Order: sequence, then structure tokens, then C-alpha cells
Amino acid sequence: MSHPMLPSLARRALNYVLLSWIALIFIFPIVFMIVSSLKPDLQLLQDASSLRAFLPVGDISLDNYRAAFERVPIGHFILNSVMVTGITMVLSLAVCSMAAFAFVFLEFPGRNLMMAVVLATFIVPFESIAIPLLLVVNNLPWIGAAGLTLGWLNSYHVQIIPFVSDALTIYLFVQYFRDLPRDLVEAARVDGASYFQIYRRVILPLAGPVFATAAILKFLAMYNQYLWPVMSAQSEDYRPIMVGLQYFFQLNIAWGEMMAYLTVITVPVLLFYLSLQRAFIASIASTGVKG
Repeated sequence: MSHPMLPSLARRALNYVLLSWIALIFIFPIVFMIVSSLKPDLQLLQDASSLRAFLPVGDISLDNYRAAFERVPIGHFILNSVMVTGITMVLSLAVCSMAAFAFVFLEFPGRNLMMAVVLATFIVPFESIAIPLLLVVNNLPWIGAAGLTLGWLNSYHVQIIPFVSDALTIYLFVQYFRDLPRDLVEAARVDGASYFQIYRRVILPLAGPVFATAAILKFLAMYNQYLWPVMSAQSEDYRPIMVGLQYFFQLNIAWGEMMAYLTVITVPVLLFYLSLQRAFIASIASTGVKG
């Protein structure tokens, strides 16, 4: 007679094995990148067709990292990326969450139509509007330290302002806010609270998971930008980290140096995700607060 716990243990063990294999599939590219960054180009290419590509064997050194830092101003590029990404993310979370609050809790004419228009912009490829957007920002005025100037090219704000608001972030907040108990908002209105006070004191304390999710998605989208910075920031002083990849595509591609560069620029992404991991998982696992 079989023990009733055996089938349950077998299913659990099978789940662990399956999840472990899935995790390995996602980890393999990162392992390959890190190991390849320690090998010279010739050995890297020779090992690419075998399991040695994932093992730190052979001529291992940090020469690729030294050469990558000499070829590209990595520190300056990372600082640019972190600053542009951080400012855009903070502004986006504030603007998009307030817009979502208005769509969910405020009644105004054309609300559903406006929401439909916002969502429609999500399906428009950025490549199709990149040139028109470039022409627009090139003729916009800006007041800065040098006074009034015309054109936003070769600046930080040209990489920030066009991406402060986006349909995906607004949609995430709208879907989360719709699951919040409306009784809390109505009770606060009865007590005389303004809508901004409700947003700040009632909604924000309950919206931690969706803020973490939106922050991670926005961070990844901005940190990985390549096309727009190449078009709008020709000066090396304003270029972000992803644009630095083109420094390695010259007469002979420096594969080892490129892997070292990719390893270095991956670190901020991993650190940011790990810092918000719990809130991100809570947002994915939950379906919202139910009244």
C-alpha cells in the first residue's frame, strides 16, 4: 500500500526539477557572457561550439575589462544612463500614477475616449515616430544655464521628457487602481479630503507593488535605449551606456572586450531588480486589494 504523501512529494520534486531547468536556460546567456569576458577572442570563438564556452578554463584574465575601459568612457556613460533613467523613472511614476488616478476615480467628459487614445499609442512602433519626434524636439525652445536656446539635441532633457509618460505605465496603474476598494475614496471625500490628498494618503500607501513593477519596466526600457540616444545625442558628453556598444564594431570586432563591457553594464540592472524583487513578485502574485 503506497503512502498518500508520495504522489505529492513526486509532483513537488518534478516541479523543482522543471523550474531548475528553466532557470538554467535563462542563466546560461549570463554565464556565457561573464565567462567569455575573461577569455581572449581566439579562445572565445574556439570554445563557443562546446561546453567550454560556459566554463572559466584556458587563458583566463581581466585584460578584456582593462581594454574595454580604455576604449570606452564606461564610467561617464553609466553615470549618464543612471541619471537619465532615474529621473525619467521618477517623473514617469508620478505623472502616470496621477493620470491613472484621474481615469479611475474622477468623472469627466470623454474619459473613456481619452483612455482609448492613450492605449492606442501603445501599439505604435517607436521607429515610426522617431524621425518626426526628432524634427519636433529640434525646434523646441529650452531655458537653461545659457539662457533661451532653440533645439533640444545633445542634451539630457531630450532623452528624458519625451518618455516621461507612456501608455504601458498608465495601463498598469489603471488596472491596479481599479481593484482598490472605492469605499476608501468615497469615505475620504466625505471627510473633506481633496483628490490630491486621497491620492497621496489613501492610494499611494496601497500601491507599493504596482509602483515596483512599473519602476522595473521603466528602468529596463530607459536603460536599454539605443535608437533615440544615437539620433538625439551625437555628443559623447550626453550619450548613455548602450550607445557605447558601437565603439566595439570597428574593423575587427573585439568580442572579448564587448563581453566585458556587457558584463559591466548589466550590474546596475541586476542591483536595481534585486532591490525591488519582493515588491515585484508581490505585484505579479496578487490580483489587487479586494474590498
